[in-house]
Amino acid sequence: MKKPFISVVIPVYNEERSVGPLYKEIKEVSNKLIKANRISGFEVIFVNDGSTDKTQEALEKMKKEESEKSLLRIIEFRRNFGKAEAYKAGFKLAKGDFVFTMDGDLQDNPQNIPDFIAKIYEGHDVVIGWKYERKDPISKTLPSKLFNAVLRKATGLRLHDFDNGYRCMKRDVLQYLEFYEGLFRHIPVLANSKGFKVAEVKVNHRKRKFGKSKFGFSRLFKGFFDFITIQFLLSYLKRPLHFFGGVGSILSLIGIIIALYLTYLKLFVREMIGGRPLLIFSVLMIIVGFQFVFFGLIGEMIANMSRKEKNYVIKRVI
Repeated sequence: MKKPFISVVIPVYNEERSVGPLYKEIKEVSNKLIKANRISGFEVIFVNDGSTDKTQEALEKMKKEESEKSLLRIIEFRRNFGKAEAYKAGFKLAKGDFVFTMDGDLQDNPQNIPDFIAKIYEGHDVVIGWKYERKDPISKTLPSKLFNAVLRKATGLRLHDFDNGYRCMKRDVLQYLEFYEGLFRHIPVLANSKGFKVAEVKVNHRKRKFGKSKFGFSRLFKGFFDFITIQFLLSYLKRPLHFFGGVGSILSLIGIIIALYLTYLKLFVREMIGGRPLLIFSVLMIIVGFQFVFFGLIGEMIANMSRKEKNYVIKRVI
């Protein structure tokens, strides 16, 4: 196998004090890998996701001081579009055989980059970091453990840290990753559904030095609903009628059974059914059932198509 070129994609939002030290560490590790004949070269792509502090100034200063300009690439968004869009922009620009993703807060340790590469060489397509000794408060670790336990049970993937932003993927995996909003957290699940081999490697997690964490309890609920969305799209995207038709058919069937019962009362028992609420309910169930099939199906397909569009606006690429 030829020596790979690696790309490191790092979305950042208000990390002006972290980007410099992080870039320096990545350079040191990557240069050692080049000298050891393990990689052919590298690039680091920072995606500034609409930072409101001096992150952009810090990145441009790094670029100006960098003697090898091609090593550092900067994408600046016009506003905050979210991590999913930052990943998309970074992946589109990346030219590496292996593409890494890292968070920009210095909690991911670049010293683990060789471990990811070694795992890829074992025959895996996607490798996820496992924060074996996580340096976070219980307010983050406990919800994360519960979330990961649910995902292990539901997906069958024996991973400890599905949501870890420290990853390495072969280049050919990227073209099959279709995600939006918070679905980037489920990259391992998406890759596994396409038949790619997914593994994990222990990483040295570090405490946050600068800035504030963007993690909140709302992220747990968002992650849960994102997982439901992923499961729905994976199961019914190519056969949505199995879902919408099933629910619509059940509702319509209930309405039809009630209508038949009322018809029996009208014809054989001679009861008046015109003013009975049950008649209105029967008609309503039948109509809603058919609407669920048609309008739900069309609406979901249109929404899914729109989510695949590019939803970010790049101000400039440096």
